Parts: sequence; C-alpha cells; structure tokens
Amino acid sequence: MHGMFVKWMAMGMMFCVPAPVMAATGTHGLSMFGELKYPANFSHFDYVNPHAPQGGGIVLDALGSFDNLNPFILKGSSGAGADSVFETLMEPSQDEVYSQYGLIAQSVTVANDHRSIHFVLRKEATWWDHSPITAADVCFSYLTLTTKGHPIFRNLYREVTACNVDNPHEVTFTLSNPTNRELPLLVGQMPILSKHYYQTHDFTKTTLEPPMASGPYQITKVEPGRSITYKRVKDYWGRHLPIKRGRANVDWLRYEYYRDTTVAVEAFKAGEYDLRLENVAKNWATAYDFPALHQGKVIKIEIPHQIPSGMQSFVFNTRRSPFNNREFRKALQYAFDFEWENKALFHGAYTRTNSYFANTVFAHEGLPSAAEVALLKPFAATLPKEIFESEPMQPKTDGSGHIRDNLLMARRILDKAGYKVKDFKLVDMHTSTPVKFEILLNSPNFERVAAPFVANLKRLGIDATIRTVDPVQYQKRAENFDFDMIVDTFRFGNIPGNEQMNFWHSSRANVIGSRNLAGIQNKAVDALVEAIIKADSMESLMAATRALDRVLLFHYYVIPNWYNRSFRLLYWNKFDRPAIAPKNDFGLDTWWVRPDAVNRSSQP
Repeated sequence: MHGMFVKWMAMGMMFCVPAPVMAATGTHGLSMFGELKYPANFSHFDYVNPHAPQGGGIVLDALGSFDNLNPFILKGSSGAGADSVFETLMEPSQDEVYSQYGLIAQSVTVANDHRSIHFVLRKEATWWDHSPITAADVCFSYLTLTTKGHPIFRNLYREVTACNVDNPHEVTFTLSNPTNRELPLLVGQMPILSKHYYQTHDFTKTTLEPPMASGPYQITKVEPGRSITYKRVKDYWGRHLPIKRGRANVDWLRYEYYRDTTVAVEAFKAGEYDLRLENVAKNWATAYDFPALHQGKVIKIEIPHQIPSGMQSFVFNTRRSPFNNREFRKALQYAFDFEWENKALFHGAYTRTNSYFANTVFAHEGLPSAAEVALLKPFAATLPKEIFESEPMQPKTDGSGHIRDNLLMARRILDKAGYKVKDFKLVDMHTSTPVKFEILLNSPNFERVAAPFVANLKRLGIDATIRTVDPVQYQKRAENFDFDMIVDTFRFGNIPGNEQMNFWHSSRANVIGSRNLAGIQNKAVDALVEAIIKADSMESLMAATRALDRVLLFHYYVIPNWYNRSFRLLYWNKFDRPAIAPKNDFGLDTWWVRPDAVNRSSQP
C-alpha cells in the first residue's frame, strides 16, 4: 500500500525516461528501452509469490496528523495511503527500469509521430459500486486534475492538449510535444476518478468521507488525526490480472498516527504496529536493543536497492536575502561538517551526497564531456567558470570536529562578497543588516544534525536558529515557500524526466505547491531541464543530466547531506516475503501474514 502520490510529488516515476516509445499497434505495455520483460501472456511478476496465502492484517505508522482523504488537491493534509485506493491506466513493474503494463487499460498504442496515445479499457474494470470504468471517467479525470487538482498535475500534463472519448471503452489523448518521450508513460500513470461520484461531491474541498475508487483496498474506518483503516474489496475487479497476482495479500491494513519519530519508535517496540522503515541511523544502531529482537519476535534486516538516492539537503530559499547571493551560499557549504556528524551521530552509516543524481549513471564524472560542454557553452557568459574547469566536490574535514580551516575559507568568501564581522555579528555591508535566518524542521530528530551546523554558523557571526514544527505545518510552509532554510529531499525515479521541470525550472519558482523550493530562476538550468525532457537517447540524456548536475552544484542552491543504499527494516515476526525482492522497492504489498500468525493479528 505504498502511495502513488509519492511518485507524482516527485514527478519522476520509476519507469520514466525520455527515450523513444514505439508502439505502432496496441500492446499490453510500454518499454522505454528494448523489449518488455514480460510478454502479453505472462502470469505474474517474478518478485511475487503467486500462491501467497491471504489473510490477516498489518498495522503501519504515520507521523503528525491528517484532515483530508482527497490526496489530489493542495488543501489539507492527506491521510496515509489515501491515494492508493485509486488506480491508473497502467502500472510499472518494480524489476524493470523502463516498463509499465496495462491495469485499467487493456492495451495502449502510441502514434508513430508521438502526437497521440490511445487506450482500450478493460470491460471488466469497475468501480466499487460495480458500475463500469469508462472513457468518460478517464477524460473527466484529466480535466479535473489539471483544472482543479494540485498544481503538480497542471505541470505534469501541460503538454496534453485534449482527451477524446472514442467510445465507452476507448480514449485518445492528444500530445502537443512529440519530443517529450516520457509523456505517454506519464499519461499511463494518471489516477482515474469516478465521474458519477464527483457529480455529487465537490472535488475541490477537503473531506473525511471515503471516496469512490476502484482499487483492491477500501477505506472503512477513519479516526480523524489518529488512524485510517483499509479492508480488502472482496469482489475487486482486477484480482486475477497478472500484474496483481501475489500482491495485496493481507485482508486489512491500518495506519496509526504518532506525534513524532521518538514516540513512533517506542510504539513499535511495544508492539503497537508491525513494521518500521528506519531512516535514522542512530535509531538503527542503538534504539532496538530490546528483548523482542533477541528472542526472534522482531526481525531486523537491510534490503539493498537500486533506487536513486535523490538529494537530501539543507535548501536555501533564494527568494530571500542573504540566500539570493551565490557567494553567501557557497560560504555556508564550509560550515557543515559531514565527516564529524557521520562519525559522531550516524555511526559511519552514510555516504556524502555529491550529486543530485547520486547512485546513478547520471551523476557528473570528472570534467565535462564534449557533449556536456556543447550544452553549457551557450550560457558560458553567465555560468561560473568553475563548471568548465573543475569537478564539483563538497568541502571535507578530518572528522575531528575542528574545522578552523574550513571556517577561515568561509570567512574569506564572505569578506569578498561584502560581509564583515562587527561586534561578533556578521553584517551585510550593503544594507548594514546583521545576518540572521531560521532553519525550519519537521522532526525533532533532525535537531541534533542541525545544531552542530548552527554552532559553526555562529562562529562565523551568523545568527541562525532552529524551529521544529509538526509535519502538517511544515508541509504548508514549504508549499507556500514560507521559510528561510529547510531540510528536504528531491527524489526522482530510476530515470530523470519531467520531474526536473517541477524541481528547478524558472516557470515553477513562484507556483504555490511546486517543488522548486529553492526558487531557482536560471536560464541555463531551464535549457538543461528541457534538454532532459527532449533527450532521444541514453547518451543525450546522460549529457543533459550531468551538465545540469554541475550547474546546480556550482550555484550552491543546497547544502547536500547524505544517503545509503539499502532499506533498513524492522518487523514483528509474523510475515513471510518472496525469495526475490524487487529492485525498486522493498515490496511490502508482496508480503503475507504467515497462516500460523493470522489468528494472532490485531483486528482492524
């Protein structure tokens, strides 16, 4: 029950890649490179157990609170898993980088000129009230999402110009940009809404009424701000589809909400919920030395993955002074002592992030290649000369905690940029204003990371403070760009694509709810983002992403943090899972409750 909206918010689905989509006639799926792994008559994905027992339930955790079960609008805070009850025309496999297969759609045809995409819907596809899912629902979904939904949908489908109902079970989308090779796949991932349901329900308003949808689980109980319970739809229309076999094996699922991570950790150890994905290295190393683990009642494992790490970082809001000054942003890079924090706080668990595309082939390597230089050269007059002369690297320390040399470097950069220390305070000499700013966090756990950074900033004369707010307030302030600096993560799927527009393009800098949190407005960045979207080969895509990587890094829009290459999981020993794990997820929806543990499962 991992939410699809995570992918939409990143705008980089795991199968997305700007490369030729060739489907002259109707096919059961689309592959961006080469052939589909699974033929039209495949029986199930390789990473599932098609004979997995069904029954029992699972309790998961969520942080903060919620006040909305409509995950597709900007208003409110969406409940955990609320998006997962909705289905899409197609669905990606988790062991291929570039492929997706028909779900609501039985077949798909992309025109040879890439100006249209045609879907034939499955006649057996139905809503929970047993009414058929039709082409009218599909076009209604497109119009509703792009005119009334979260701004991300307007950007995502900006180059879809029309949706036409050909007959009750066939629909055609018209595409304005044939060079956007990712677009057919993005259309395939559009969530489909029930037209007849929203004729009597206002799509634009927050609601705690479970919506009409078509997925294998339905919301059956809501305790506002506390929990959401889902139960399997017994007569779910798609249960026999090859892409659904061996999945959705539990009868029910419940999300329990906790105030913060510390409370959630203790709740897991007390057996209040079943599985924890641990993202805090200190917790992983020290918080789970408890009897249930030693007795085998709790399993602790790491599952390697091949997912791009994304860019977790301190993000500068360049809409505000002093962060609109590149040299100021550059100086602050030297105040973050990753090596000491990794040793003292994280037990050496992490690798420093040195690329927006870390853990992928799209990260910069050495000096720019000839293909990269060709993309960068038109903007040479406005780009930092370092882009052409050196490889971007993060400042390093010896891990001792003594970073005098780094702070002296920061001081020299600040001095040259017009910042002087007066009475132990850094002053912008252009405005005679002392430098001060706030670091906004959404979890107390990150305070111990930010505090040493703040201490180093104070040694530079900078009055930096930390403010921790609840996740709902954090989300709203981030959506409205109401912050000086925040900690956030920019994620994309296996291949960079249209999501880069929402992260960095000038057109998104002042759109409420966009992911251009830094407020970047840079013509070179815009051109490179567009080159990524238009790339027609892996080689041209790699050149564009590596060039973009360099431009973003040498403009210092963020202070990169760290990443790891595995999922860290703890779960109560009542589950089994397939022998093969998917490459792009840990595959929770392929797990099952062991028959001997079904009767011991908590009830929904």
